Amino acid sequence: MAKELKDLTKRSENYSQWYNDLVVKADLAEQSAVRGCMVIKPYGYAIWEKMQQQLDKMFKETGAQNAYFPLLIPKSFLSREAEHVKGFAKECAVVTHYRLKSSEEGTGVEVDPAAKLEEELIIRPTSETIIWNTYKNWIQSWRDLPLMCNQWCNVMRWEMRTRPFLRTSEFLWQEGHTAHATREEAEEEAQKMLKVYADFAEQWMAVPVVQGVKSETERFAGALDTYTIEAMMQDGKALQSGTSHFLGQNFAKSFDVTYLNKENKPEYVWATSWGVSTRLIGALIMTHSDDNGLVLPPKLAPIQVVIIPIAKNEEQLKAISDKLNPFMEDLKKLGITVKYDDSNNKRPGFKFADYELKGVPVRLVMGGRDLENNTIEVMRRDTLEKETITVEGLTDYIHKLLNDIQANILKKAKDYRDAHIYECDNYDEFKEKIKDGGFFLCHWDGTEETEAKIKEETQATIRCVPFGFEQTPGVDMVSGKPAKHRVIIARSY
Repeated sequence: MAKELKDLTKRSENYSQWYNDLVVKADLAEQSAVRGCMVIKPYGYAIWEKMQQQLDKMFKETGAQNAYFPLLIPKSFLSREAEHVKGFAKECAVVTHYRLKSSEEGTGVEVDPAAKLEEELIIRPTSETIIWNTYKNWIQSWRDLPLMCNQWCNVMRWEMRTRPFLRTSEFLWQEGHTAHATREEAEEEAQKMLKVYADFAEQWMAVPVVQGVKSETERFAGALDTYTIEAMMQDGKALQSGTSHFLGQNFAKSFDVTYLNKENKPEYVWATSWGVSTRLIGALIMTHSDDNGLVLPPKLAPIQVVIIPIAKNEEQLKAISDKLNPFMEDLKKLGITVKYDDSNNKRPGFKFADYELKGVPVRLVMGGRDLENNTIEVMRRDTLEKETITVEGLTDYIHKLLNDIQANILKKAKDYRDAHIYECDNYDEFKEKIKDGGFFLCHWDGTEETEAKIKEETQATIRCVPFGFEQTPGVDMVSGKPAKHRVIIARSY
């Protein structure tokens, strides 16, 4: 067994440490020299690239186009939308000077006081302000609408407590920003993009999510409504995995973005924004992985099939390679990524443990006896089950197996989530059960006071008013006041 696997903390012992260990030992990311920032390593970035490629395709199918906007935002822009600046003020990194100079002692560099900026610049925590200042020049009439742009970029939010992928000071994401002629169109767009995120999470990540709308307290700063997908991790905590915001006309009014309607009269446009980030990799890890390492859905695995030959000599290795090369070519034609690991610098046992740790969905092994018998050993990562099968028809078998693994890990995650969603009407019972995690469907009176009390006393928050659940009036378990609907309450990352 590989040392990396032996040193992996068990989930049952310390779930948080298990996660941190796995990020490092599976070669996904590591801490950098910059506080709160991570280095995403090639294997981790390959997962992000697969996510990015599929999401980009889905965005473009809705009519969005990619663009790029500046990293630096004039500080005055943030103050134009009051709720927006209030929401991000404590997380902003500020650029004050544009030049360094050598210190007089010659021992280093220091800021040149003569190079102070006339206006300080903010490293973007999000791009609404710089984009809406730009949209003002792009939109003149109803013919210019809808305007639908997305950008793939990095953002900076100065976090005090960080964890790789889940919460870092700098992270990668996409942010979509759209402008519409009517409120109805904008609200429809915001909800459409939420469904895009939910479909991606379930069909590609194999992560079941609850869709819903945030409470006023939990909304994005400057939004009228924030829609969310909430995923449940294996420790029962929620992870907000994507959000889509109906911004109303707040940013249009702040940046004077108007259009001439068909009657040639000026009107403010209606706006949305929506985004997901590298946090999705954290969701992927914590939803599926186990004490042996990562468990990756085949659709997002950088390596979908690894083949390990075990040969006594070069002649036997060549015979195994010749046997398997046509099969590998057939898999590649189907778009399946294959790695043939015939390196001799590691023992087979080390390779087995390493590929398990990295979550490769299917492992194939052929030795001398397999070569004689025209067989191959197949192991599926999700269940660790092994079987020996004939090489004939292997391509179709592996293609079907990858689909089965994708479906199985989604079912496993969905079964776990559904078994940990509870209706609860008793606050004392809730305070006891929330310690073990889960999503709690509770009646809420709609007040910030009740919401704040729950958070203070239990460290749980209202995740959303969920869609897809029957909503009936009731009584708030905390205040005893009438409640219009149930909300999802959970502890979260």
